[in-house]
Amino acid sequence: MVNKRLLTSVFRSSILSSPLTLFALLPIASNAAEAVTVPPSEHLVLRDIQRATSAENLQRDVTKLVSFGTRHTLSETESERRGIGAARRWIKSEFEKISAACGACLEVIEQKQTFSGEKRIPEPTQVVNIIAIQKGSTDPNRYVVMSGDIDSRVSDPLNATADSPGANDNATGVAGVLEAARILSQYKFNGSLVYAALSGEEQGLFGGKIMAEQAIKDNWRVEAVLNNDMIGNIAGINGVINNTTARVFSEGVRYVETEEEARLRRFTGGEVDSPSRNLARYIDVIADKYIPNLDLMMVYRLDRFARGGHHRPFNQVGFPAVRIMETNEHYDRQHQDIRNENGRQYGDELSGVDFDFNAKLTSLNAVSMASLAWAPAPPANVEISGAVQPSTTLSWQKPQGKQAENLAGYRIYWRLTTEPQWTHSQYVGNVDRFILENIVIDNYFFGVASVSRDGFESPVVFPGPAGSFGGY
Repeated sequence: MVNKRLLTSVFRSSILSSPLTLFALLPIASNAAEAVTVPPSEHLVLRDIQRATSAENLQRDVTKLVSFGTRHTLSETESERRGIGAARRWIKSEFEKISAACGACLEVIEQKQTFSGEKRIPEPTQVVNIIAIQKGSTDPNRYVVMSGDIDSRVSDPLNATADSPGANDNATGVAGVLEAARILSQYKFNGSLVYAALSGEEQGLFGGKIMAEQAIKDNWRVEAVLNNDMIGNIAGINGVINNTTARVFSEGVRYVETEEEARLRRFTGGEVDSPSRNLARYIDVIADKYIPNLDLMMVYRLDRFARGGHHRPFNQVGFPAVRIMETNEHYDRQHQDIRNENGRQYGDELSGVDFDFNAKLTSLNAVSMASLAWAPAPPANVEISGAVQPSTTLSWQKPQGKQAENLAGYRIYWRLTTEPQWTHSQYVGNVDRFILENIVIDNYFFGVASVSRDGFESPVVFPGPAGSFGGY
């Protein structure tokens, strides 16, 4: 959430004419003298979640999704065996089975909206998302979302009748969502989890738009959206075969940034510290720590070059959202009619999916979601001061009521401005302000994370509107 008080005071007093004093607005307080107990940083339960992910379950679910022939948004909806209607009903039935196994812990819903007159939806067509919600115990209005796309397509984006298996793109993502729901529904979390099978991606990201708009109407505090689009291919068209790396794409500057916020950022930084970018850093740390033989590549771009994905509609309304996917794509297997030309095979078929890799990236999602939902909400209204001073002061707003039940305190992070990841940190206890003595504000980027009593951390929040995860 934008700190209106800070922005107003900054711009009314024309402080931008003297940027070195921009954040010298906070009162300076001494650090707490009492000793603090640092919560643990290793979580064996996250290793249990990683090991629980089943390649066999994923293969079964991807095979089932492929069996519907096509899942094109404009395809058959009445048949029980072919088309997107049958696929949607099967996904819903799987969520209902998972819910029954956990004592009705999931609320399974459909989100629907009819579109018409669009370039890829020329006739009135109902776009339907299948959503399963697992409510949190102490902070139920804070949501962590994992999504995958139901629909598939061939070369012609309006061809709704040809066989379009969509095995990797994106049955692997939907199967990953179902598998994460099976695993995580066996646990209880502080925040809420959402498992989303979205429609209409190939026709224009319509399912994501529906869900993002509904989240705003329902006043959801969306902390993170992990969009999974193609998480099963290890053989690239570049000849590289690699099952040990994956990519996470994230926007560097918030799409909803205002002109005033952009001007503030120019003098204080934040170009690579949007909430989406710090969410990507969080997932990268999870990969290094809990997912064997996986090196996550953080790509400093919204998506692939000049291409799009279903995380974008969430970014466009201000929610932190990233895209997780394979490193080496095979374009002969994307958006192609099934055919063989001069010995070269085209089409997105089951043979192109590596289910062990599909399981690896699914486990990355499940572990990340669990860690986020067990952690407290990210700090709100993080501010910084220290221009022309020998030390740096950070302050933030502490949560109240049930949101604070699992909060132990806060950890401050900093890094050189050229470093991709946070390199230094200090746990400071349950305070709302801390001074880093003799650490000069000009030389580093800074942030603050919330820490639970059992050591789960939120993503790092960069100070000011550039890094805000929203008001908590």
